[in-house]
Amino acid sequence: MPDVPAERAALLAFLDAQRRSVIAIVEGLAPDAVQQSVVPSRWTPLSLVEHLARAEYFWFEAVVAGQVGPAPWSVSNHDAPQGSRATDPLTWDDVLAIYREQCDRSDRVVAARALDAEPTVPVPPDMPHEIHDVRTIILHMIEETARHAGHLDIARELIDGVTGLGPR
Repeated sequence: MPDVPAERAALLAFLDAQRRSVIAIVEGLAPDAVQQSVVPSRWTPLSLVEHLARAEYFWFEAVVAGQVGPAPWSVSNHDAPQGSRATDPLTWDDVLAIYREQCDRSDRVVAARALDAEPTVPVPPDMPHEIHDVRTIILHMIEETARHAGHLDIARELIDGVTGLGPR
């Protein structure tokens, strides 16, 4: 399918709207609240935003651009594999800055590729089978970001009662 400017604009607008929702939902949380878990999975607002930054890095920089390697920031205790401990945990401000910068980096990767371009690195076999080009990676990131924005929305309501945040 050819790269249609209107399609590219629509995909990126929906991804950006979800990213803005994530930021809007977590802005204004009290410093102690960002590390508060209110769900059995133990996700916290900080760990969810860090997870989204890692997903942006993985899908756009590693899979699309082929920049395989660790993310350009250290693993914090919030997103470290279970049972391990990071030596230099990230602060809330660090995580928000990393997320914003990673979204900008992802946008630059997408701008340099056609929507029907295949990933530079094969999609891991345990990942969704319908991901096969930049277009479907963007769609996957819209889905991933929206899903976790919903988690953050519920967490925010349970933490401090605030609801209805975000551009949508």
